[in-house]
Amino acid sequence: MAIRKSTIQEQVAQAIASIEPDDRPVATFQSITGPSPWLMNSLGLIGQLLVKYYYVTLTERVVVVHRASRLSNRPQEIVYVVPLEQARTLVSDVRRNPLWSSLQFHFPGEEKATRLNVHRYWRAELDVFVPGLTGQTIAS
Repeated sequence: MAIRKSTIQEQVAQAIASIEPDDRPVATFQSITGPSPWLMNSLGLIGQLLVKYYYVTLTERVVVVHRASRLSNRPQEIVYVVPLEQARTLVSDVRRNPLWSSLQFHFPGEEKATRLNVHRYWRAELDVFVPGLTGQTIAS
């Protein structure tokens, strides 16, 4: 079971190496979709069925989004691969909060942007991801 951050990052790097052997991950973080993790948890099982878990990785060339397994927390199939130039325009409304930070990411082919909630455990990676992609720092 992938629980340690370093193990997860290794697994994501291996998956990226299988599709882009010359690319290198810069930052990887786990995110949960939905309006608020607090609200989704308060809805219990129904709330958990409404959210999706993703690993988002910034590499030197692309942004890669993996689906995350609910049971093992391992990275699953790659859902999106977005070139950096396009990905820079897809991130908006970055909010850094004490426990759950969030950002809007407009996945290609989707009608509207998806809110990605990022736990404090992954904040250091989020703090590398956003400036690495957009060139802007995150306001606290």
